[in-house]
Amino acid sequence: MSSFKLFWNLHKWTGLIAASFFAVTATTGFMLLIKKRVAWIQPPTMDGGEGGIESFITNQELFEIVFSQDHADFQSIEDINRVDFRPNQQVFKVRSEHNHSELQISAVTGEMLNSSWRPSDLIEQIHDGSFWSDWIHDWVMPFVSFALLFMVFSGLWLWIEPSIRKRRRKKHKATVM
Repeated sequence: MSSFKLFWNLHKWTGLIAASFFAVTATTGFMLLIKKRVAWIQPPTMDGGEGGIESFITNQELFEIVFSQDHADFQSIEDINRVDFRPNQQVFKVRSEHNHSELQISAVTGEMLNSSWRPSDLIEQIHDGSFWSDWIHDWVMPFVSFALLFMVFSGLWLWIEPSIRKRRRKKHKATVM
């Protein structure tokens, strides 16, 4: 079997098997690239008000405010995935372990500015495969990235190889005559 035929078959079957992963990864990747410009993908960061660092609420006050909201996704410290602090907007973004929820709390006044769902977190989990299971994230997605690299390089070979073959034929004809 020629190298062209081998790469043609490998390229074809790799593409057919990995196409759905490529499509999902490309779509979710695009959505993650534009997430800050599209409010329904990632809620915009609210402005927390005016004040200096001396007027910021403490972590204890922040958690008391979060738990006083009676939000189903924020009942205990175990429900909190992370707290992001945005000093330029003077806002704490408190993200839940559950349902991709987020609370935005003013770092100055302690006022709750926004309670929203973060589809960007769900999109990221779909993008990296962890939405389905950890083993897909840890084992399948690395193979998908290798398959994509193989598709690129085998596609280049399938494009270049016929011209190499054509040059060889011309050269061989010139030496035979």
